[in-house]
Amino acid sequence: MLSRLNELIWADWIWFPDGYGWDDLKDHDGKVFPKTRDLWAVLPVALCFIIIRQIFEQTIALPLATLLGVRDKHRVCASPNPVLESHFCSKSKHPTQGSIESLSKQTGCSVRQVQRWFRRRRNEDRPSKLKKFQEASWRFTFYLLAFFAGLAVLVNKPWFHDVKLVWENFPKMPLLTSQYWYYMIELGFYVSLIFSVASDVKRKDFKEQIVHHVATILLISFSWLVNYIRAGTLIMLVHDASDYLMESAKMFNYAGWKKTCNFIFTVFAAVFIITPWMMIIYATGVYPLSLYPTFFGFYFFNGLLVVLLILHIFWTGLILRMVIKFLPGNGIVEDERSDKEETESDDEDDCSKPKNGHVQNGHSVLHNHKKRD
Repeated sequence: MLSRLNELIWADWIWFPDGYGWDDLKDHDGKVFPKTRDLWAVLPVALCFIIIRQIFEQTIALPLATLLGVRDKHRVCASPNPVLESHFCSKSKHPTQGSIESLSKQTGCSVRQVQRWFRRRRNEDRPSKLKKFQEASWRFTFYLLAFFAGLAVLVNKPWFHDVKLVWENFPKMPLLTSQYWYYMIELGFYVSLIFSVASDVKRKDFKEQIVHHVATILLISFSWLVNYIRAGTLIMLVHDASDYLMESAKMFNYAGWKKTCNFIFTVFAAVFIITPWMMIIYATGVYPLSLYPTFFGFYFFNGLLVVLLILHIFWTGLILRMVIKFLPGNGIVEDERSDKEETESDDEDDCSKPKNGHVQNGHSVLHNHKKRD
């Protein structure tokens, strides 16, 4: 039963054009082709990236942050309050007005004090500027090296200059050593991002980022399995073409280098928007129709590519909003995806000073004076 199901899932007609199949990907005459088992190498590569990242952030990113003058703002901590903490952790970090009034009565704090407590408590959970800088530094380093490594791998390949050639001799295109390592490193990096998602800085587009990472991993893995290697390498190169600019702009933003940040971000926006995604769509979704009848693998691959294109359009909208905000030259570029820290003053009172009297063991004490006869 399982054997029959496995044969059905991996049937040639599902994943290849008519007349081709998995037998075409068997090694012969000294020619090597991609294999499913090769993808297991991604796991140790991802683990290496996680370890290297920890070392990089402590030994390189941290001193670099000091050199560039990255400083964390002093945060006023919320005073200990079991009632408010319970609501914050179990119900909502952004309580409604009705909840605030109810909590005010339970704690003996004023409405304004409760609101202020929640602002301070939310700020405590936000990642520090230093952590953001370390993460941006790591991603900048990878994307920069990956882009120029990919460029070195592809610049002398005929399909880099004529995208129609990605289908020449498909699927009987032997695997090159440079293509193998390009794939393993790129795929290993994105798998490492999935592993570290719990500890990474969470932005407003967190869900979109997860969809992006999963779609990218599936796209790269599938292109490996069915030997869309040439198309896959072009997609990865386009994918990395602008990311290192964005990460460097964020680094200078955290360091407070306004003009440098704005300049780099402008370059990034231009590169991101004009990145030749349409050429990739043509090469993988339009031109093949003139060569082969359609098949499920064709739709699956291009479906994943469309998901990435939709996300590209979504982020283009965010980028344009950010560009419009700083065009007058009155401010610094801020990542639309990041939560802004809520400002508080050190001298503002909080729930450690309730509206009625003093505090003892978390309860307000009222000073009652008896009338004298």
